[in-house]
Amino acid sequence: MALSREKKAEKVAQLAKELESSTSAIIGTFAKLTVAQDYELRKTVRAAGGRYRVLKNKLAERAAKGSKIEAALKGLKGVSSVAYTSGDPVALAKALSTWVADNAEFTFKLGIVDGKVINVEEVKALATMPGKEEIFSKLLFLINAPAQRLATVINATGRDLAVVLGQGVEKEKFAAAS
Repeated sequence: MALSREKKAEKVAQLAKELESSTSAIIGTFAKLTVAQDYELRKTVRAAGGRYRVLKNKLAERAAKGSKIEAALKGLKGVSSVAYTSGDPVALAKALSTWVADNAEFTFKLGIVDGKVINVEEVKALATMPGKEEIFSKLLFLINAPAQRLATVINATGRDLAVVLGQGVEKEKFAAAS
């Protein structure tokens, strides 16, 4: 079914609006993807905080003009789809890589993170990196660790004294004054 000019312009405007706010995208291609697999893929991308669309290459190129992912959508060939997010790019890459491991029908073409185009190997490397939440938790642990150690050392003196006194009382080492 051919799209009229008005419908194409409407689709381009809608896609441009969505792409305007996105900071990262992963472009892929698929062959013989079933409806159930497509549904699972979309569900996986949504769970990672992203959006997924099958693209008409020329319309995608027009819609991406002026956005941060313009370079990735320029000159696409064949069947293309894009998963994009304005959130954590690592979460999106992990979700897609996990899904692709079980579904060989989908393959990566390229990606873009904060305006930098990345190739397939870099997309896979991005999927192995720790996510934003994990990095934040590690950073907070590293910031908190010295304070915890200091508190432990300060409390150790009093605790050790209490243990020694408790053992002395148990073994009746302290003679009562008569």
